Amino acid sequence: MRKTLLFSPVFLLFAANMQAQTQPVITSWLQNTTATGYGGYISNVQLVQYNATFVYVSTDCIPAYDIGPWPTNPNVPSPQNFVCEFPRYPVQNTGTPTKVGLGSIGLWINGVSIFNAEDGFHWGGTSWAMGPGTSWNRNALLFEAVSFDSCLGHPAPGGDYHNHVNPRCVYNDADSTHHSPIIGFAFDGFPIYGAYGYSDPMSTTSAIKRMHSSYALTTDTTRAGGPHPISTYPLGSCVDDYIYTASSGDLDAHNGRFCITPEYPSGTYAYFVTIDGSLNPAYPFVIGPTYYGVVGSTNTHITPVGPDTTYTGSTTATNVTLNTTIKYKIAPNPVVDHLYIYMDSANMNNIKGSLFGADGRIVKTVDHLMQPSIAYALDISDLPTGTYILSFEGNGKTVTEKIMKK
Repeated sequence: MRKTLLFSPVFLLFAANMQAQTQPVITSWLQNTTATGYGGYISNVQLVQYNATFVYVSTDCIPAYDIGPWPTNPNVPSPQNFVCEFPRYPVQNTGTPTKVGLGSIGLWINGVSIFNAEDGFHWGGTSWAMGPGTSWNRNALLFEAVSFDSCLGHPAPGGDYHNHVNPRCVYNDADSTHHSPIIGFAFDGFPIYGAYGYSDPMSTTSAIKRMHSSYALTTDTTRAGGPHPISTYPLGSCVDDYIYTASSGDLDAHNGRFCITPEYPSGTYAYFVTIDGSLNPAYPFVIGPTYYGVVGSTNTHITPVGPDTTYTGSTTATNVTLNTTIKYKIAPNPVVDHLYIYMDSANMNNIKGSLFGADGRIVKTVDHLMQPSIAYALDISDLPTGTYILSFEGNGKTVTEKIMKK
C-alpha cells in the first residue's frame, strides 16, 4: 500500500530555502566588498541576490588577481557596474538557437565578463573591406591574442575586462586528474566548467579526460560573400573556418553536453572550456556560436524584481590558489645572456620574480607577475659576470636559486 506523506508549511519553507542555498548558480560566486584589483577598484563579485526565478549578480568585472599589461591595446579596465541576470532553473531552447552576441555572454565566477570567439570585425562582399556582410568573422584568438595578458584577458574599448578564451588564472587548467570546477555561468543559466570532465558523462567513476570540441577546420573556402581571404590570412583566422560534426568530439554544437558533475550529481547541461594538449585555447573556446538554453534579450544592466534574498555564504577576496609551494625550471645555468624560466602548472598565480646582485640589490625583475604554465625570458646580457640570486615570492612563500653569469 502506498503511503501518503504530509508536510507542514514550515517544513516546505525550510526545504525550499535549503534548495535555494545549495543551488550552484547562487553559491558558486566569489564575493568580496573590500579587496581591490586593477586600478584600486573593488574586485570580484560585490552582491548576489535571488528570488524564485532569477539570480542577480552585481560586479564591476575586475578580478582580484593582477592583470595586464596589454601590448598594442590602448584600452584600460574600468568598473562596469553590471547587475547580471541568470535563470535559477534554466531550460533548453527548443526553437531557433540564440546566437551568442558580441560583448558579455556570461560571467566567470569572479565576476569577469565572458566574450565569444569573435573579435567584432568581419569581411563581406567581394572587396574584403570591412563591410556589412557577415560571411567571414575574425577569430579573436588569432587577431587579439597579441594583446592578451598572462591570464589571457584584455579590456574592451568601454573598459570591460574579459576573456574570449580559457581563463587560466581562474582555475588550474593543467589539473587533468580531477573534474574541473564550475568557473562561470552563461546568461542562459547553465554552468561553465573548466577543461576536464568524466569520460562517461553519466558516471562519476569513469576516467577524467580533457573535453574535445566537435569543431574542426574545413577546407571549404567559399561562402555566399565570396572566397576566403586566404591569400592574406590562413585558415583558422575566421571562426567560419570551423565546422561542426556531430559526435566527432565530446561536446555538442554549443560546446556543452548533458552530464553528471560534482555539483550536479543528478545531471545538468554544462558548457566546457576547450583547450588542446598543450593547454592552448581550442575553438570555440567557451560557448559555441549559439546558446543551448533560453536567454533574455538584456542581461548586464538588470533591475531586480523583488522580493529578493541576499546570499553571502561564499566570500573571498583572493584568486584561486593552486599550490602552497613555488615550482619552476630554469635554463641555462650558468648563463651568458638570456635566462629562461618556466613556471610549473601547479603554482599559484601572481608570483613575483626578482634577480638580486651580490650586494643584495634588485638588478632585474620579470616584466609582470608570473603565472602558472608560462615561460619567461630574462635578458641579463648587460650584467657583469658573477653570482646572482633569483628569488620567487608568492602567497607568503619565497624560494631562491643561485645563478652564475658567464
